[in-house]
Amino acid sequence: MSVTDVEAAGTASGTAADTASGSAAGAAPVALTPRLRLVLVLLLAAQFMLAVDFSILNVALPVIGEGLGFSLSHLQWIATSFALCAAGFTLLFGRVADLFGRRRLFLGGLVVLGAASLVGGLARSPEVLIAARVFQGLATAAVTPAGLSLLTTSFPEGPLREKALGLNGALMSAGFTTGAVLGGLLTDLLSWRWAFFVNVPVALAVLVIAPAVIKESRPDERPALDLPGAVSVTLGLLAVVFGLTRAGEKGWGSVEALVPLAVGVALLLVFYAVERTVSAPLVPLGVLGKRSVAWGNIAGLVAFLTETSLVFLLTLHLQKVLGFSPLAAGLSFGVLGIGTVLGGTIAPKVIGQIGSTSTLITGGLLQTVFTTALLGLGDDRSSMWLLLIGTFAGGVGNMLVIVGFMVTATSGLADHEQGLATGLATMTQQVGITMGTPVMSAVATAAMTGAGAPAVLGGLKVAIAVNAALVLLGTLTSALFLRTRSRTR
Repeated sequence: MSVTDVEAAGTASGTAADTASGSAAGAAPVALTPRLRLVLVLLLAAQFMLAVDFSILNVALPVIGEGLGFSLSHLQWIATSFALCAAGFTLLFGRVADLFGRRRLFLGGLVVLGAASLVGGLARSPEVLIAARVFQGLATAAVTPAGLSLLTTSFPEGPLREKALGLNGALMSAGFTTGAVLGGLLTDLLSWRWAFFVNVPVALAVLVIAPAVIKESRPDERPALDLPGAVSVTLGLLAVVFGLTRAGEKGWGSVEALVPLAVGVALLLVFYAVERTVSAPLVPLGVLGKRSVAWGNIAGLVAFLTETSLVFLLTLHLQKVLGFSPLAAGLSFGVLGIGTVLGGTIAPKVIGQIGSTSTLITGGLLQTVFTTALLGLGDDRSSMWLLLIGTFAGGVGNMLVIVGFMVTATSGLADHEQGLATGLATMTQQVGITMGTPVMSAVATAAMTGAGAPAVLGGLKVAIAVNAALVLLGTLTSALFLRTRSRTR
């Protein structure tokens, strides 16, 4: 991905000190130096690879099941084991990055990711594959917040950071779409094992180059790690995510879903109580109390929940109603990928003109309108033009929300809190992705009356309407609770 847009932030005449990681040595750079350009490319490459990992195996699941002998009831654990760890440990690792070094955690996570991907590609049994997915999820939970905090501390608050976050958001969102397409291509042309192997050369390339160009970033004084808080929030998030995945499989009223959800909520309440009493909390309540952090993350949660689940709903429409093959369905979302890249590219310019809150609201309204338009989809392929236009324009709006959320949720905080802020943002992202599909699946299933394509289409339209309503609700909360700022710099 080109970084031309980022380079346009300023000219070489404004060259300042090539600051390391956002700690304050000299003036903040106003344009990309060669080292910062390489830092940006490396961090974006890693984040794109992690985003691809979320969806690359979806198309290949049936083939993997046949090849390794997974029973149908256990097949979902290929995705669930990854999602549990990626969402459950991200807040802990975000804080660990602040305390022990962001570059150290970033590089260590990449080593684990590359090794786990190699093991997964070579797996000959379900147990080995699930273990590989667990370690891929743990690596994602470490690398994503560490990489984001390196990004926010390497680029000063203002135009450079906004543009870097814009490119990061565009590539991550495009990565989810690319993963589905790439997974189908690799499975059809080579083998599902290449969905794992493809990570190895990327991880190796970043590991070879990154130590020379990315400087370490950590506080001078290292406070004690809040172990009770870390244990309670990690176990609480694991229980909540597990409950959400079980709800998608067993139903929202099932014991298998309600028990872990109740346990998760109880543990998160314990976490809140712990954070009020310890001297060095994992998540200082003062940070959570910041309007930009709290409501910015709510806007991000809605954005990730709705768009990723919309892809799931439209995949069902393409395959179950229109009769598309999995690969053809994946390729149909190419326009969504283009829309997200465009949205990520223009988002920094929009933020520079109207501010991050107004960008959140504008993007949310755009996503609401074009998600609602998808209610016009029919049971024949003549309505494909509506799906393509709706996903493209909705993708632009969704990416305006995501970049606005990232800028809002990480602004106004000191460098030593950036790992925490990006850990919260990453947790928001991954919980939203995990929540979306079971929520919308339950809505669509409950609304289906009868069998056949007409019943499926009716259920999907109800879920799309709920999806659009959630986007509108998220937009209204941003308008109500986030103070509009003329600029974010």
